[in-house]
Amino acid sequence: MYKYQLLLLTISLPMYLPLKAQLPKRFDLVITELFADPSPSVGLPASEFIELKNISPVAIAMRNWKISDGNSTAVINFNYLLQPDSFLIICPTTAVNFFSVFGTTVGVSGFPSLNNEADIISLYSPEGLIMHAVGYTDAWYRNDLKAVGGWTLEMIDPKNPCGGSSNWGASINNKGGTPGANNSIDGINRDDQPPAFIRSYTIDSVTIVAVFDESLDSTQAANSSNYHLNNALGSIQSASPLPPLFTEVQLRLNYILKAETVYLLTINDVNDCAGNTIGVMNSAKAGLPLTAGLRDIILNELLFNPKTDGYDYVEFYNRSNKIIDFKQLYTANKNTTSAFTNIHQIIPASFLCFPGEFIVITENIKWLQQNYAVKVPGQLIQMNQLPSLPDDKGNIVVMNFQGKVVDELSYEQNWHFPLIDNKEGVALERINYDEPTQEKTNWTSAASTAGFGTPTIQNSQFRADLQLQAQISVYPKIFSPDNDGIDDFATIHCTLTQPGYVATISIFDVAGRVVKSLVRNATLSSTGIFRWDGLNDQQQRLPTGMYIILTEIFNLQGKTKKFKNIVTLGRR
Repeated sequence: MYKYQLLLLTISLPMYLPLKAQLPKRFDLVITELFADPSPSVGLPASEFIELKNISPVAIAMRNWKISDGNSTAVINFNYLLQPDSFLIICPTTAVNFFSVFGTTVGVSGFPSLNNEADIISLYSPEGLIMHAVGYTDAWYRNDLKAVGGWTLEMIDPKNPCGGSSNWGASINNKGGTPGANNSIDGINRDDQPPAFIRSYTIDSVTIVAVFDESLDSTQAANSSNYHLNNALGSIQSASPLPPLFTEVQLRLNYILKAETVYLLTINDVNDCAGNTIGVMNSAKAGLPLTAGLRDIILNELLFNPKTDGYDYVEFYNRSNKIIDFKQLYTANKNTTSAFTNIHQIIPASFLCFPGEFIVITENIKWLQQNYAVKVPGQLIQMNQLPSLPDDKGNIVVMNFQGKVVDELSYEQNWHFPLIDNKEGVALERINYDEPTQEKTNWTSAASTAGFGTPTIQNSQFRADLQLQAQISVYPKIFSPDNDGIDDFATIHCTLTQPGYVATISIFDVAGRVVKSLVRNATLSSTGIFRWDGLNDQQQRLPTGMYIILTEIFNLQGKTKKFKNIVTLGRR
């Protein structure tokens, strides 16, 4: 009888009494599911929860583990051994009975509030070490309906804990989530991509922070010899990976950065937490930011009349020799009494803009990339609220942190190119950086050949010089539109040195008859490419022979030029 009682005690002890065990390693215990927005309920209890999973080969004693969002920290005051490949649901004490039906549940006082839009949730061991952290946003759902609420965010592959947005998604379980069980989107999702060094920012004249696109191996990232700054007078004194995500490394210099000097920071031999070593994306600009003065940063492009269900955007250009931190800039409107209204900081975190660079602000980066050719996505900033930009006319002001105006513009819809019938989705572009911002003639519509907008790159209507110089070329001279993949089109290249021109291209036969109106009043950037497939206006095949391509270029100031090119249409 005595031996039997002792056996019962031995069996129950691992689950309810703390035992000594080896210290867990980083990522032995990971956050695998988050319920940030329980309303409207799809099927789960209307309360937030966090799911943990033990992916190590040994049991982990859970007493004194902590969950934190940086503002509040909850401590697990419960003796429990979490077995390998097992889950634990963490929720407020008031919701324990609701979630216990799904699996082992622990209620904690001071459960950290999970922000709907974005938050950073960190898991700490009893020794105070960061075991795992998740910095999520509502974009991780990749589903606009589920982002509204009622659905959890689930990790795809628990063995890829630093995968970020690429390793998370909305639950597809009909109840809205899978607390205490394998995730509905569970699968293999290895990280085979090296980390990328995406930008830097500067805290003071001797401190630079390098920003990466994913979490790093914090031990390796702390080696100061892995970092090199050109034009510098010394070496990096120290490197400190910043918790909880370890996507940033703070570098302390043993020299002072010079003003109006652009440095190149190069990083080698650092790994992400999956072991991938940094590759070619290992360099970025760095430098000491200065306060923006009048017209150091200028308004360069506006989309104030987007397509239906679209979003405005505003582009800025750094025309100075200064490095400008957009954290110190604000946007605003002016009311009828010229008082500033609708004042908003562009970005709460440091974001450097170097001389000659473009920065674009919008309320929806994803939409902007889907509708325009964004060549430098790293120069996009998403703001919660842009200044009011009405479709007919409006104004926008950019000011520095001292409240001094850096640039401002009052625009009107009639500044667009008059021959454009539908101005929805057409951006208004600045022509010359040095001409006054408020000069109406210094603005015109973005070229149709550039997609009616050029966010993050030089404007399609940027003025290179004041004399019209153009070249029209056609290639190949003989083409055969028979869909064999060889010379199926005649390609017409237009190259201009001055923006603001319109092109009309017509195709004539040898008798002088117009057989094809290829292009009618197309607004041009500095270059334009058009194709002729050998068909007439009725989409009928034309006979073989020689054809004349007449290109007429003109602007509203009366400048015009005509070009004739000969091409031969053949058949194989």
